[in-house]
Amino acid sequence: METEGYRCRSSRHIESGQSAVPSSVLFAAGLLGNVLALLLLGQHRRRSRSPGGRPPRVSAFYVLVSGLAVTDLLGKCLISPMVLAAYAYNRSLSELGPGGRGEEQPGVLCQLFAFLMAFFGLAPTLLLLAMALECWLSLGHPYFYRRHLTRRLGATLGPLVAGLCALFCALPLLGFGAPMQYCPGTWCFIRMAGGGPRQLGFPVLYASLMGLLVLAIVACNVSSMRHLYGMARRQPRRGAPPAAAPRMEELDHLVLLGLMTVLFTVCSLPLIIRAYMGAFAADFNENADLSALRFLSVNSIVDPWVFIIFRTAVFRGFVRRV
Repeated sequence: METEGYRCRSSRHIESGQSAVPSSVLFAAGLLGNVLALLLLGQHRRRSRSPGGRPPRVSAFYVLVSGLAVTDLLGKCLISPMVLAAYAYNRSLSELGPGGRGEEQPGVLCQLFAFLMAFFGLAPTLLLLAMALECWLSLGHPYFYRRHLTRRLGATLGPLVAGLCALFCALPLLGFGAPMQYCPGTWCFIRMAGGGPRQLGFPVLYASLMGLLVLAIVACNVSSMRHLYGMARRQPRRGAPPAAAPRMEELDHLVLLGLMTVLFTVCSLPLIIRAYMGAFAADFNENADLSALRFLSVNSIVDPWVFIIFRTAVFRGFVRRV
């Protein structure tokens, strides 16, 4: 029962019948989307430049969006080449990297892959929470927001989030959790079924943290929508109120954040469910685990395209009319 379902944990080659085309297409889509998103953010920064050549007035929200795009781009550039290299050499990740020829200890490259998968799954979640808090404070507590939330604070949150995520996701490398190779031999992640509390404690903790972050993001978004609804009801029915224009930016932020939150929730729920099923029901369905990992990786591919579509004038005009 210990190794049931994990037929590729010690494989030296990729399973037959697998193609590198889907991974290549997803890598190209993620790379192109994140680069375009960063270009749009740079264009927004130039348009926000103050008269007289002073530094551009960019909100903390856009600093966090830029950090999210950079994080997604970095994740694609670090993870996808390992998958493509495994296909190119027809060797598993454990075989490509040094060490780890036994069943219980994957190779160094596989351990690195598992760390990066966990890191780039958690870091964007924390950035989304920071964006949700920024939007909630700007609407519900504007005085506190203007006094304390600055571009500098938004810029310092990125390295802080990265450091905390790195420390947490490195726990399996220190023995709390077990990195493992999944079929077809091109994926590695934390073992989610079988073993004792020391092996299964980390995936349960990881899934619980992701679930709590999702709930916190949704709570902030719902509160922000409540504030916007209250503002809309207080406005007169005829004429354009003076306070309407400044609040359109908050509305844009909230809609974009809501779309990204829905996308993130859909992509992360399979992994959360699989982690609990593996730990408490001893479910060794490796195909379901692999599907959950793929859902998690798709989030960083689709996120920038959501931002790109949202920035189009037609889409934003439709949102504002609604």
